[in-house]
Amino acid sequence: MKALTFAGKDDIGWRDVDDPAIQGDGEALVRPLAVATCDLDLLLVRGMVPFEEPFPIGHECVAEVTEVGDGVEGFSPGDIVSVPFQISCGECDRCRRGNTGNCERVERMAMYGLPMGTNYGGFLSDSARVPFADAMLVKVPEGIEAQAVASLSDNIPDAWRTVGPQLAERPGAPVLICAGGASIALYATGIALALGAERVDFAGGNSYIRGKAEEIGATMLDEEFPKRLGPYPITVDASADPEGLRCALRSTDGDGICTSIGIYFADVELPLLEMYTKNTRFDTGRCHARPAMEPLLDLVRSGSFKPEQVTAETANFDDAAEAMAGHRGKLVISR
Repeated sequence: MKALTFAGKDDIGWRDVDDPAIQGDGEALVRPLAVATCDLDLLLVRGMVPFEEPFPIGHECVAEVTEVGDGVEGFSPGDIVSVPFQISCGECDRCRRGNTGNCERVERMAMYGLPMGTNYGGFLSDSARVPFADAMLVKVPEGIEAQAVASLSDNIPDAWRTVGPQLAERPGAPVLICAGGASIALYATGIALALGAERVDFAGGNSYIRGKAEEIGATMLDEEFPKRLGPYPITVDASADPEGLRCALRSTDGDGICTSIGIYFADVELPLLEMYTKNTRFDTGRCHARPAMEPLLDLVRSGSFKPEQVTAETANFDDAAEAMAGHRGKLVISR
């Protein structure tokens, strides 16, 4: 079959690869229907991330189940499902704690469409193997368009973890988001408002991101990051900018929570003394996507969260190579 392959900043194209096959009990094959770009994909195509070896790209999708192996109980061919980007068994101690991004039964960082751990293939292809079908797959309810939730595999749960548990702990709290060019800041805005945040204040971000955030319902603050704002009980760093991170941390109230989704490729100086004296709780790291997927689908089904508002560009599979190479925002590629 053909799989879209990233081989460098100016080298994205279709390559022949072996068709995936079921290799054991509990597995399934799926055919991707709607594939979304991750915020990291945008950095890849701009040559800003140091990956060198060619790899199949695409790790956010809604797909159709085409085949199931022995032992699969919850899914049948024809089911429309979201596929989390991380491989997880659902049964080990870490998975049972909700830490599905660090499953004990697979190599660390095993995932689709990125060369960070074992690469299980990309979703910009005709087929993908799901090794733990019952644990990983999530049915997409009727009435929800595949294109709307194509990012449920990664970026939408990544946004959820910045505000969902925090608002459950502090219902109705105001939220500060320090943004850059990432769609996760927009998803976090929509999720926070859907969950009843008093308001979402939005600092930083490029002109496109700021315009979208305002459409979703954010209150717009400065384009440049000041030393501090607020204070806020819940803050989010989605800036990938050291100044944005420091602003979010300084703007976090006493006993507040700051979550950073930014990937920093160099060490960053932090206001650790201030964080210590305020008892700031700071969370960073990769998201654990799988546990958030059903709660997010409930929000979408209720109509309170509209992830399609974040989509910037669309394309069909035949044009995927050109669309990936030139995209500037959240891109959804559909059959």
